[in-house]
Amino acid sequence: MEAIEQKELVKGGEFLIKDIPSSQVFIPEEFGEEQRMMAQTCLDFIEKEITPNLREIEAAKDPARMAGLLEKAGELGLLAVGVPPEYEGFGMDFNSSMLVAESVGGAHSFAVAISAHTGIGTLPIQYYGNEAQKSKYLPKLASGEWKACYCLTEPDSGSDANSGKTKAVLTEDGKHYILNGQKMWITNGGFADLLIVFAKIDNDKKLTAFIVERTYEGITMNEPEKKLGISGSDTRQVFFTDCKVPTENMLSERENGFKIAVNILNIGRIKLGASNVGGAKEALGHSIKYANERKQFGQAIANFGAVQHKLAQMATRIYASESAAYRAGQNIDDCIEAFNAEGMDEAQAKLKSFEQFAIECAMMKVHGSEMLDYVADETVQVFGGMGYSADAPAELCYRDSRINRIFEGTNEINRMLSIGTVVKRAMKGELNAMAAIQEVQKELQNGELKAAQASDTFFEYEKALMSNLKKATLLITGAAVQTLQARFAEEQEVSLNLADMMIETYAAESALLRTEKLIGTRGEEACAHQIDMTRIYLQDAADKLWVAGKNALSAFAEGKMYVGLASTLQKLTQTQPFNAKAARRRLADVLNKEGAYKF
Repeated sequence: MEAIEQKELVKGGEFLIKDIPSSQVFIPEEFGEEQRMMAQTCLDFIEKEITPNLREIEAAKDPARMAGLLEKAGELGLLAVGVPPEYEGFGMDFNSSMLVAESVGGAHSFAVAISAHTGIGTLPIQYYGNEAQKSKYLPKLASGEWKACYCLTEPDSGSDANSGKTKAVLTEDGKHYILNGQKMWITNGGFADLLIVFAKIDNDKKLTAFIVERTYEGITMNEPEKKLGISGSDTRQVFFTDCKVPTENMLSERENGFKIAVNILNIGRIKLGASNVGGAKEALGHSIKYANERKQFGQAIANFGAVQHKLAQMATRIYASESAAYRAGQNIDDCIEAFNAEGMDEAQAKLKSFEQFAIECAMMKVHGSEMLDYVADETVQVFGGMGYSADAPAELCYRDSRINRIFEGTNEINRMLSIGTVVKRAMKGELNAMAAIQEVQKELQNGELKAAQASDTFFEYEKALMSNLKKATLLITGAAVQTLQARFAEEQEVSLNLADMMIETYAAESALLRTEKLIGTRGEEACAHQIDMTRIYLQDAADKLWVAGKNALSAFAEGKMYVGLASTLQKLTQTQPFNAKAARRRLADVLNKEGAYKF
């Protein structure tokens, strides 16, 4: 594989075909004082305003209460992090906004409300609005004076967003568009002052976006939805009946709405991944506290190996997801900076950068949400019978985590988007994956593909295994594309398997690179726990790649082809003996001592 010798920009998806040195990745330990202060402000706000009132917030379903919390967050600057200074924001970089998303991720329904406001509610105007629109609306959104929501989904258009039926018709005098239609699952709908609404003008094939103020006539809504979780967030159906919207409130150009929706969702996906990290840290904290308080057989259950396994495994998955999210976030920031240096407009630079890393955005959404679901589920298990009681925090973590696999596009859609984008870019020559696949196939023909061997040199084995996992992903993906050809896009099960291989490869490499970079600054001894988590995750990832790859192969390969590829896959995902039990016990010891995830 091609190794990067000097600092250079990485394209979306290139992690599969390039060996990237740890010096080029960003790790969360590198956040500066200003960023850490902003994160602490978030945590202090949650501790004061959310945690003591959490059950009341979840039970009340009071839109005025959630609106008031957003206003208080606005007073602290938590809504202004990414808004440009000229519109009364802080203008911080994207990874800083990711850190804020993580820091509020444990705030349950409030995390959903603030994410909808600062993300899908504000960003369409920030990135696509004209100067008049930005000047009018962004300062109010940044301060919390106005709250925002995003009206895309309809009863018959979920994942197929462009099939929406809401219509916009230009009035005879050409001064207004008349909106008619229905939107559903609208977060903040009950109190939002501003709505980003998507509709089709006349018989257009694509959506157009509009900025709609709450005071316009013709807007009605039903009562808040009764939901499985995030009960404190205000979710409604919104109806538009002859709603008059000034023509100057069209956002961007006619029929550009679908592009707006896709790009804003890319941003929402990766920020949701970061938020899930915060939610998982909160759940793990509950598990650690309860495990040390709960006594059975004369001692705290935190002393039992089965519980220690759970705590350590939760921390390990958090570590990998956290590493991957901020690595991708910095890649996006670097791309934005490069486009700016070329003279590109700031908003356009950001949009092109998010589009470039659509693969990583989708992967982080999947990995983060499924990591959180795992942690929440294991939290219930650590609590045992109390985990099923609404009087304990585990129950709320469990119910609230489930929506994240549906938000911002289902995980199935995001899996197919990630692998589909890799294949499309490879076919167009935008991503040099075909050459990498051919190189791996050549190694296969020459009998050069072998299992990673144990080594006394630090991380040499882990890097060899990491290289093999990339080769395994390329090998099976190449075989699937070449065998299925035009049918590839239709074989969704295969795409899901290949996406799993790709996601686990990225997460495992991110953990490995983070730990290697930390060792370079702190030394091996100080990074003992990070080393344990990295090795545990890498072993688990190899096992997952073996299963996902084998399942993919069974769907399109037969006879000698299946036997040959399966045998090679087994070699590439083969791991050397490693006492993961002992590593988990070491991790559990430090988790119990610290009382929280503090890596």
